[in-house]
Amino acid sequence: MEEDNIKVENDTFDEEKEEYMIEDAEENCDNKEFMMKALDEGFAWVVAYASDTLHADKELILKGVQLDGQLLYYASKELRNDKEVVLAAVKNKWRILKYASKELRGDIDIAIEALKQSKDALMYIEDEIKERKEIQELIKKE
Repeated sequence: MEEDNIKVENDTFDEEKEEYMIEDAEENCDNKEFMMKALDEGFAWVVAYASDTLHADKELILKGVQLDGQLLYYASKELRNDKEVVLAAVKNKWRILKYASKELRGDIDIAIEALKQSKDALMYIEDEIKERKEIQELIKKE
């Protein structure tokens, strides 16, 4: 009898988590509702399995990078050049700046946000803005 209870508990656990197995993420790669639900529940990794179409969906990617900036890596080229998306990603994880478009790696607002988190972000910032007063002030802060 005790074995049956354990089995039932394990089956219930599997059913609750099944929708976030890799296979299910792959099967639902074009299902925006599935991806948004996964984000709502804190499972950002699922978006890595989204289709190219969904990797170009600003609403999905913006929500994703707010949860885990690393998702910018999967974003379409267009979204890597979208200031709102990149700024949200950098606010979450400064290192993700390396996946932003060259243009946005030269954006002062994005550079400042990354540098607030770590001076190491300087390695990803475009040279043409490194000498700006705002950048220099952040670099010199202890």
